[in-house]
Amino acid sequence: MIELTRINDSPLMVNPDLIEFIEQTPDTVISLTTGRKLMVRESVEEVVERIIAFRRSISGGPLTATRESGHAA
Repeated sequence: MIELTRINDSPLMVNPDLIEFIEQTPDTVISLTTGRKLMVRESVEEVVERIIAFRRSISGGPLTATRESGHAA
């Protein structure tokens, strides 16, 4: 699960396996495979970085990466 923030500042935990796509409209809108849509305060890039960190944490890899290199920091 990744932690995000709803537009009203309440925290939200999202299962990244349910994310179908993410749009910047200019708010960040996450569409889930269930048909639900979520508006969050984080940018598309922040959401993607959290998904990557989450996937690394469950696969046993490093938890951080630099955007420029794509390698663990």
